[in-house]
Amino acid sequence: MPAGSSTQPPVKLSLPLQFQQDLYNLLRAEDLLVILARGLGLLRIVSNLLHSYDATGNSLVIVVGAEDRENDWIGEALAEHYAISRSLQARGLRVINTEKASVPMREKIYAEGGIVSVTSRILVVDLLSKLLDPETVTGLVILHAEKIIATSVEAFIVRIYRQFNKIGFLKAFSDSPEPFISGFAPLANMMRNLFLRKPSLWPRFHVTVAQSLEGKKKAEVIELEVPMTESMRAIQNAILECVEVSIGELKKANSGLEMEEWTLDSALHKNFDVIIRRQLDPVWHRVSWRTKQIAGDLTVLRSILHSLLSYDCVSFVKYLDTVLAAHSPPPGSTRQNQSPWLFLDAANTIFQSARSRVYSGKVDDGSVLPTSNLPDTLRPVLEEQPKWELLSDILDEIERENYFNPVIRDDSNGTILIMCNDQPTCRQVREYLQTMRLKATKPEENGTGQAPHEVEEEAEKPSAEFMLRRKLREYLVWKRTFAQVSASLFEENQKSLNGIKEASISNNFRGRAPPNKRRRIRGGGAAGTNPRTANGAVSAADEKAAQVANLLAEIQPAGDETLVKEDVVIDDLTEAGDDFFELYDPDDSLVIHPYDADMDDNLLEELRPRYIIMYSPSSDFIRRVEVYRSSHTDRNVRVYFTYYGGSVEEQRYLSSVRREKDAFTKLIRERGSMAITLTDTGAVDPQEAFLRTVNTRIAGGGRLAATAAPPTVVVDVREFRSALPSLLHGRSMVVVPCQLTVGDYVLSPSICIERKSVRDLISSFKNGRLFNQAETMLQHYKNPFLLIEFEHNKSFTLDPFADLSSISTLKLPENDNKDLQSKLVLLTLAFPHLKIIWSSSPYQTAEIFEELKKNQEEPDPIRAVQIGLSPEEEAGGSLVGGEQAGAARTFNPIPQDLLRCVPGVDNKKLQRLVLEVRNVQELANMSVRELDPLVGVESGRRIWKFFNRSVFEGEGEGEA
Repeated sequence: MPAGSSTQPPVKLSLPLQFQQDLYNLLRAEDLLVILARGLGLLRIVSNLLHSYDATGNSLVIVVGAEDRENDWIGEALAEHYAISRSLQARGLRVINTEKASVPMREKIYAEGGIVSVTSRILVVDLLSKLLDPETVTGLVILHAEKIIATSVEAFIVRIYRQFNKIGFLKAFSDSPEPFISGFAPLANMMRNLFLRKPSLWPRFHVTVAQSLEGKKKAEVIELEVPMTESMRAIQNAILECVEVSIGELKKANSGLEMEEWTLDSALHKNFDVIIRRQLDPVWHRVSWRTKQIAGDLTVLRSILHSLLSYDCVSFVKYLDTVLAAHSPPPGSTRQNQSPWLFLDAANTIFQSARSRVYSGKVDDGSVLPTSNLPDTLRPVLEEQPKWELLSDILDEIERENYFNPVIRDDSNGTILIMCNDQPTCRQVREYLQTMRLKATKPEENGTGQAPHEVEEEAEKPSAEFMLRRKLREYLVWKRTFAQVSASLFEENQKSLNGIKEASISNNFRGRAPPNKRRRIRGGGAAGTNPRTANGAVSAADEKAAQVANLLAEIQPAGDETLVKEDVVIDDLTEAGDDFFELYDPDDSLVIHPYDADMDDNLLEELRPRYIIMYSPSSDFIRRVEVYRSSHTDRNVRVYFTYYGGSVEEQRYLSSVRREKDAFTKLIRERGSMAITLTDTGAVDPQEAFLRTVNTRIAGGGRLAATAAPPTVVVDVREFRSALPSLLHGRSMVVVPCQLTVGDYVLSPSICIERKSVRDLISSFKNGRLFNQAETMLQHYKNPFLLIEFEHNKSFTLDPFADLSSISTLKLPENDNKDLQSKLVLLTLAFPHLKIIWSSSPYQTAEIFEELKKNQEEPDPIRAVQIGLSPEEEAGGSLVGGEQAGAARTFNPIPQDLLRCVPGVDNKKLQRLVLEVRNVQELANMSVRELDPLVGVESGRRIWKFFNRSVFEGEGEGEA
């Protein structure tokens, strides 16, 4: 452990395990990229490292990429370290974010030093504006290094830091190895982006890590496999069949793409649909509508698969109803745009099996309509999740063990911790535990012929009947309201849908064919065997009103249900006295908590639980328990690890462990063969730098320009969310961040550029902001540009954006595309001097900027900031481009727009009138003889008639 000077107390760290100490010593010795396996306590190592720099004083360490909750975690850890070490020079963590970050406050914090966490966008602006001198920074600590790419703001920050500071340290951390294995030489590229030379890999199978966690102080883990019910297994197999068919359709339609990862096993991974969309993005404008629909269906199917294991049976049916309603065409629509998976037999299995878990009584008869032969009553089934019974058994076992075999007192509490995947699952488990002993019916109603002890055992058995009956009542009421809302929404949109139908039939013939041209459906005799629509898709269940009424009457509150009050979400504390509050004994506490990544380390330290029930499997939480148990010799922990056997839950857990292991294996192999990463930016030869700036264009007798100063670009501070400022800086341009009122980029005193992504362009047209921006640029700059920039590695066309917006606006994609193009045409007609630049990516934009700056003067940042702020600029004649900027931009554009609407005035005559006439009033009072020298006799007569026309009908105009 490092020690301070003779007057400084030693710095005390909390790294009890050997691999933590080895990693800390490596970090103190050299700059590293640390890739640690998930769950091994990355933030603990980072906080100890920061404390070692904070305790010495006279240092300024910047933390980049930390999230808000990570800032809270590190701040609390540094405060605890300060309380233990008593380091007088330690200042703790200070956070600079967009909410409370004024310029004087930031300047003061930087001057005081210490550990400062800054958001990336604020830090890059402070470094470029010299509010924070890079040479005064002791070092950078970068979290989430897996997110850093060549165009990211964090890579921009590192480049600026290393450009001016060669001796400061740089540490990067990541606990997600999977992103480091995609692409060609991904680890080497990441090292180049971070200006680092040495990676340090710490997987779970690392020798030091394994020895630290697999010693004598191992946690006791009990693995419990829970079999799924037959209905759940049938639904899961049907969903997987739909996913497999969808992936097969994607492969057939896109045979030219890389499909190594397009497998059913990869579909269980949480980023599978994102990977599919990323590969389709470059050709998104060429893929068919069916391919786009299937890509979206994969997200829906994976969500249904997750809901099957986490939702109760009633909530699952409710979710399926919303999915079916969202994918069904509205009444009267002839467009066959339903998802392909809804036409599979597996889809029918999903919906029928899900309903059979809630209620029974529906009979399918192939000779009649689906809803014409139903029993008089529907009986509630209310199938319980198998894990609920196992959970109650575990709690009973813990209670019996504590009573009959009390454990020896140690530093652990008797707290029971239940860990779930998400917050809704936590609420479900809590509600079940609160109501599992309540009975919806009286014991004597449970059946006849049972012995008294059997009735008593049945009464004592935990059950979710109470909870599920209440959910079923809510579901039946919701379904009735949901049907009414859906009908009203479809009625509101009927006019729009009729318009779309007519346009679709007339233009593309996508509607239903005429009666004499319709194809026969093969197997038409079997069309009535399943509850499907006329086109073969799954239809919503249509229970009779009498059946629903009988079912509601059967599940009305009875027995204990009538005595239970509704849950109070917020307690009324206005009249609460001291007796209202009490302290709970930790030994009697049962805590239900969702997985929360690194925050779980604090949870274990604060609760010190003796029993942990993992309701959902999680590989990283298992490791956190291992680290927790190995770090505390006096705390015993027993873990109950539950999972559904043969389910996607088990497969997803095993797949995540395997993917992480494979990722580390590939990284180890790449590190063994990786060349030395040269990170020294190096000083460019002065003569070479001079030759690069020589402009050999004579340009009709122009001068030969040569200067050693690099080109300068003034950039609006709001633009640092994009990658363009980083690319401009990479092309040896000086990027000056300013708060601009007019434009986004100023390249010269006469060139101003407004950058728009395609989505921003669409929104700017909708709210009219773009016309105001174009007007102000024309008013102050000679050469205004509108830059329309597309994203890198995506299709260079407007079709995908029109296609996406058509879903929400109920328009045809091609019509929406034409609408966007027509707005661009109107913009160019309204502002003929506005030039439009189309760029396929930020890389091409940087090249365009470099070409535009040739043979141009450098912009004045102070003047660029002042433009648009003071109203005296227009009348004062002090313009950005000087006298060469042109006279047209000095005039008010509003009267010019008015005169364009006057008969006899075109653009050429408008320029003459603007130069010769002082205002519109003077023009309206001019006679035909006075207008003749300006616009001609005929145009002058038409202008005079327009301004002298009587407001009363029938009265003629006077003589000129």
